[in-house]
Amino acid sequence: MQKINLGQKEVIHFVGIGGIGMSGLAQIMKNMGFKVQGSDQNKNKNTITCIKAGIKVFIGHSKKNVRNSTILVRSSAIKNNNSEIKFARLKKIPIYSRADVLADVVTLKKNIIITGSHGKTTTTSLIAKILSDQKLDPTIVNGGVINSLNSNAKLGKGEWSILEADESDGSFLKLPINYSVVTNIDHEHIDFYKNYKNLENSFVKFIEKTPPTGKSILCKDNSNIKKILNKIKNKNIITYGENKKSDYHISNIRYKIDYSIFDLKYKDIKKKNRKIRNIQLKLLGKHNVLNAVAAIAVCLNLGVSQNIIKKSLSKFSGVQRRMTKIFSKNNNDFYDDYAHHPTEIRSILEGVKNVYKDKEIISVFEPHRYSRVLSLKKEFAKSFLNSNYVLLCPIYAAGERPKLKYNNFEFAKLIAKLSKTQVIIIQNYSDIQKYLKKNLTNNKIIIGMGAGLISKYMRELKTFI
Repeated sequence: MQKINLGQKEVIHFVGIGGIGMSGLAQIMKNMGFKVQGSDQNKNKNTITCIKAGIKVFIGHSKKNVRNSTILVRSSAIKNNNSEIKFARLKKIPIYSRADVLADVVTLKKNIIITGSHGKTTTTSLIAKILSDQKLDPTIVNGGVINSLNSNAKLGKGEWSILEADESDGSFLKLPINYSVVTNIDHEHIDFYKNYKNLENSFVKFIEKTPPTGKSILCKDNSNIKKILNKIKNKNIITYGENKKSDYHISNIRYKIDYSIFDLKYKDIKKKNRKIRNIQLKLLGKHNVLNAVAAIAVCLNLGVSQNIIKKSLSKFSGVQRRMTKIFSKNNNDFYDDYAHHPTEIRSILEGVKNVYKDKEIISVFEPHRYSRVLSLKKEFAKSFLNSNYVLLCPIYAAGERPKLKYNNFEFAKLIAKLSKTQVIIIQNYSDIQKYLKKNLTNNKIIIGMGAGLISKYMRELKTFI
């Protein structure tokens, strides 16, 4: 990790401040007393939050924006031909990645770093809720807006920081660790890693960065984590899951309409058998039970009492875009979710089906990136088994060029075949409104899924349905 000498007189410009991670770090640094500004191509919720926090935000990228800057922080989504990056290089203004700056900012804190292919945002939020209820006043930098904070970032006065770490570009290896959590490992971000082996090796390196004085908490239910356990040199590993050999063993999971409930067995610091019964979590699905147990394992090892943990989980108000209910109409419930990978989609639909057995499910799916869909086409096609209908939207390219190998009609046919469901091809977003207005009856669950614009369009439905 390169050392960054940040002074209070620096003018720190965030290129791509509208990203969830960038906006969170910008707000933290603003609260620390730094002069912070930023730019993004478009106005969004994150830029609005930054403006409300007193940060100057330019909409659109231009070399004029950075003329007074002394340091640039760039999002991993920003390309090298960006006008602000090119100007900074010309003028020899230092340019750092978000991970470099974040690592420097939290150097003096004790850090709990949460990563994994899925579930890291919710797990980070759950740990943040418990430690905040314990009055530890942690610093929080999350990948989603925590409803109770109405923000994804908070500068705390306590000694602990809780950070969601991005594995997509290898930047999670730059962060200083005291405790670490790996929720799962999946075939993701192969465009960066080139092959799965490189991805796996990066996770091994991450786990082995956890010092002997800390703990690395890993999900034993995930087959890819099980495969690497023998490769890890560390002995300070704690496992969790329904697997009976897990150190934190989950049992007796029950799913209700508004919450999940489960029991947990573990051994305390003195190796005495302990059991916590009837842990109530205000989230749906087995994947969220696993996220909660990762948070419980961290907090028990930090000395938080069972009572505070149980109370915190039962009152957890969730994270935006994680099965967020946006409105109800004619006994139909409309939800918004960030799911954009087959594992996430399958987990969400299983969780909903376990609770709403008598309701039909309509998935409004916006695929995210051509590269992801093409590399996981069959996995995507199998992930809608619990959905009665799939409205297949145009791909959100996220900066990628359209690929000739992708055929929307063929993808729709494959989903219909492998998930045994009815697929409706959506040509543009107004088609969602038209289809639902014409065909929607009562007693349905409608879930918007994706990491692009689908959240915006799902919210607009309230006016038209």
